[in-house]
Amino acid sequence: MPRRPFNLRRWFTETGWRHVVGIVMIAFSLFPIVFVISSSLNPNGTLTGSNALFSKIGFDSYVRILTDPQVPFTTWLGNTLMISGITALLTVFLGALAAYSFSRMRFTGRRFGLIGIVVVQMFPQLLAVVAIFLLMSAIGDLFPAIGLNTHIGLIMVYLGGALGVNTFLMYGFFNTIPVSIDEAAKIDGAGHARIFFTIVLRLVAPILAVVALLSFIASVNEFVVASVLLIDTDKQTLAVGLTKLVSNPRYADWSAFSAGAVIAALPVVALFLFLQKYIVGGLTAGAVK
Repeated sequence: MPRRPFNLRRWFTETGWRHVVGIVMIAFSLFPIVFVISSSLNPNGTLTGSNALFSKIGFDSYVRILTDPQVPFTTWLGNTLMISGITALLTVFLGALAAYSFSRMRFTGRRFGLIGIVVVQMFPQLLAVVAIFLLMSAIGDLFPAIGLNTHIGLIMVYLGGALGVNTFLMYGFFNTIPVSIDEAAKIDGAGHARIFFTIVLRLVAPILAVVALLSFIASVNEFVVASVLLIDTDKQTLAVGLTKLVSNPRYADWSAFSAGAVIAALPVVALFLFLQKYIVGGLTAGAVK
């Protein structure tokens, strides 16, 4: 068959417009990242001077934020990674237990529990900040180790806010696993615990990776609750600590703030790249059934 001559109008109508939309979306997504990187390389420490992208390049901001004794950046970064990592692991474990129970077991209040999980997620966590502060203050009077100004207390608050939506997300994925696998294991004498830990967890690895990634990112970016519960500077997270660099109206070190934001994004990007093969499969399978 002879090849038809190339027709620009026909190509654009059929597939070309998709390329244009894709290029526009990529540029729209990358521009903030490029702007932040340009600002972090600006040695003047101001944000207005970085409007001309990469007009001045220097690593003074990175050196300043890593060596300034008044800015414990490494402590903030360590606190953030520890809190986010523990929150992600516990969210995956507890959410998987709850999702398995809702998916495989039949008990009184099961349907009400599922509906309650969805309804609770309608209300943003910001509405509960005052209640959370009063609750953690009261708990701290009895058990200081898990009250205000403690990492354990903040992790508990994060777990309470994330378990609902993540449990419902994993519940949809658990329903895609055939029940016949559980029944075959029960015939061989396996109980619920053995089925869950040795069989089901391996089959639902994609959704576990997705939930871990989403929980980790949410904990790294969270600011409101962390700023309310964490008081001491050496216990604060990176989102709260970096805000101090730009909170002074007379001098806001936006260059150091951008440098800290770039460094803070590296662990998230590394985790995303490590778990990327699970992300698409985990999200789509959990949303089908």
